[in-house]
Amino acid sequence: MGGIFSFTSSQYRLSINDKEYFIDPLLFHRHLKCLIALELKIGEFISEYVGKMQFYLAALDDEVKMEDENPSIGIILCKSKDKTIVEYALKESNKPIGVAAYQVVSTLPKELKDQLPAPEQITLFLDDVK
Repeated sequence: MGGIFSFTSSQYRLSINDKEYFIDPLLFHRHLKCLIALELKIGEFISEYVGKMQFYLAALDDEVKMEDENPSIGIILCKSKDKTIVEYALKESNKPIGVAAYQVVSTLPKELKDQLPAPEQITLFLDDVK
């Protein structure tokens, strides 16, 4: 993906006790030296998402993370969020999890242009993945 993030996998498969779980997508942050699990939601944030992310992070740290890497980080992206619900959902969590609302825009903000790959680069990358 260029910059400081490396694309690891779309629909990264975790197999635990003959059950499959999928993280979409899984990234690696080069400076932080850790896996970044993203959970993409098309609706409003609900507290249950935190438990699922805690499960993913625990499994990644035990099953996937290399010895010299830092603990995994989770990011839950939702169409909207209620700050109070998010605070209560994360209050007792001991895992590094962030919750953010996304906004669909037609152009990339100037301050992000050097941090993310161009749309054409993403398209070429995704064509290679298929």
